[in-house]
Amino acid sequence: MKKIDHMAEESLREQSTTYISEKDKKRLSGSIASSAAALVFFAAGLIFGRVYPDQTVISELIYLVSVLIIGIPVLTTAVKGFLRRDVSASMEILVSVAMVVAVLDGQFVVAILIPVILTVVHFFEEKSIMGGRDAIEGLKKMQAQTALLYQDGKEREVDAKSLQPGDVIHVKSGMSLPIDGTVQMGEANMDQKSLTGESLPKSVGVGDKVYAGTMNIDGLLTVRVDKAYVDTSFNRIVRLLENAENMTLPETRLVDRFMKYYIPFVLVVAALIWFFTKDISKAIAVLVVSCPCGYMLVSSAPIIAALGAASKRGVLIKNPAFIEKLTDADSFLFDKTGTITNGTLEAVDTELFAAKDREELLTTAAAVAHGSLHPTSKAIVRLCGELPYDSDYIITEPAGNGVSGTKGKDTVILGSRRYLNRLGCRLPREDADSGSTTWVARNGSVLGCIVFRDVLREDVSEAFDALRGIGVNKISVLTGDNRAEARKIAEAVRVDAMHSELLPEQKLEMLKKEKEDHTVAMVGDGINDSLALNEADIGIAMGAMGSDTAIESADISLMNNSLMNLPFVVLLARKTKEIINQNIIIAFLTSFVMIFLAAMGLISPIVGAFLHNAGAFIVLFNSARVVKADYDPKKAAKEKQEAETAPSEGGQA
Repeated sequence: MKKIDHMAEESLREQSTTYISEKDKKRLSGSIASSAAALVFFAAGLIFGRVYPDQTVISELIYLVSVLIIGIPVLTTAVKGFLRRDVSASMEILVSVAMVVAVLDGQFVVAILIPVILTVVHFFEEKSIMGGRDAIEGLKKMQAQTALLYQDGKEREVDAKSLQPGDVIHVKSGMSLPIDGTVQMGEANMDQKSLTGESLPKSVGVGDKVYAGTMNIDGLLTVRVDKAYVDTSFNRIVRLLENAENMTLPETRLVDRFMKYYIPFVLVVAALIWFFTKDISKAIAVLVVSCPCGYMLVSSAPIIAALGAASKRGVLIKNPAFIEKLTDADSFLFDKTGTITNGTLEAVDTELFAAKDREELLTTAAAVAHGSLHPTSKAIVRLCGELPYDSDYIITEPAGNGVSGTKGKDTVILGSRRYLNRLGCRLPREDADSGSTTWVARNGSVLGCIVFRDVLREDVSEAFDALRGIGVNKISVLTGDNRAEARKIAEAVRVDAMHSELLPEQKLEMLKKEKEDHTVAMVGDGINDSLALNEADIGIAMGAMGSDTAIESADISLMNNSLMNLPFVVLLARKTKEIINQNIIIAFLTSFVMIFLAAMGLISPIVGAFLHNAGAFIVLFNSARVVKADYDPKKAAKEKQEAETAPSEGGQA
């Protein structure tokens, strides 16, 4: 038996490239070991029967041992599944009945070979399914397991899991990052396509964030560890992808309901065939070919394929609403800053009031802006440049308003006109029309303002046109900017509605109102839009790389900033749903055709053990079309238009 177990382990080791999990390895190893042991006793029974043809009782006892070895695990699973009403145990239930009937009829060879053949076929089926998870499991291998810890002027190799925030590591050319961190020294080009889908490398230097799973193409980086190994954005993404494999969809629940009646149906059919034909082999064949392997894959296989296709584009999907809701989404709401704009603001003007000079205005603003991740705050720190500013303020940031900081009795406020007015500051003039205005006040005195302009993304118009072309009826933009700036955006980009001067809670109210008449997708940057992303039918976070908030709050996270991923993910959802519906039909038809052929005596029990997986393999091949499909929005829009005009043209003809 030790040799048999060793053989099973070796066969599974050969499949390591398919990334089978430890749990699956253990299950498959047990099945292979029991099958091998059963075959040993089966061969012994055959040999004994040939040598001693008159000792049929002993031969049958040897066969019975073989049946028990291979059959007890199947029978145990079947009984547990029956008691728990677990539809996933349907195959074991039907095979167990077939085995018992075969033994009672004296067909020991059939009783042994059916489960053995099923194990062999399922082994290759599992290999195919596991291979479909390469996109997920392959990601895990991109996170380095070791790191070069730099400590006391020396570097030494350590287990990456032992790294703690604050540690410093060296990342040399050709090395993958094991953690999320900040560059302390050096410059390099980073290959981030495993996470963002971007083929071009990104140049990083001192102060830039770098992420686990990306690779240093050239140069030497000294990186401060920001997160422990298990808390990296990369690990969070992998965990979310693994959880997404267990998505439950309405179509799947329909199959589950059907399966509750399927087993009684098959048992009745087999009994009727036995009763009318008096041929128990036909009944056994019906039980074998009706094993519902294809039903178990109707949704899981397309979803795994969709996850793989999405991950190659830098799209992270974690919610089953991806398929249901996004397929039906007819209204898209967009946040402005950092979503349809680059989020990299340019200062176009400054105006002084109480400030004695421009340096005082900028350093005072930077004293509180440095503690904020908002694009405006980042732009102020960049604008301040090398000017020294006080970083000891205690900072608070009410969402969607501004930033304030206190140091003793000194209070600095940075924000919009509305925010400062609410806090009692009197502003000297209306905001300029040339951009987004940020006001700076200290202890109630208005020092001045900085006017910024945010640049639209290059692909925003193309993406909006693509969404309309594939059936999105309404595109709206929500922004906290003033009306003048919002009007300029609306003129530059064709939108159905533009709403300005909104607080996060007002965006939320507008979204709720929109949901009354539409299925709504909300697209935001995940920083100030978490409420809206959670409330939307489907929440999509832009540029979520490294943002835990975006990854957690959104149903879909775009790890890069390409707006053209929006029509792609809509088409992916539609194709996935289409494939799932096709798979249900394929699974049903295959089962009924196989049952009919078995009832007619055209398929024997042994042949049926080979053929019963036909539906499963057809489902797998069909699901692979999710990856191979063409997601060109222009082509999809043309096909949609042709489909809509075809009936009317036919009617006119």
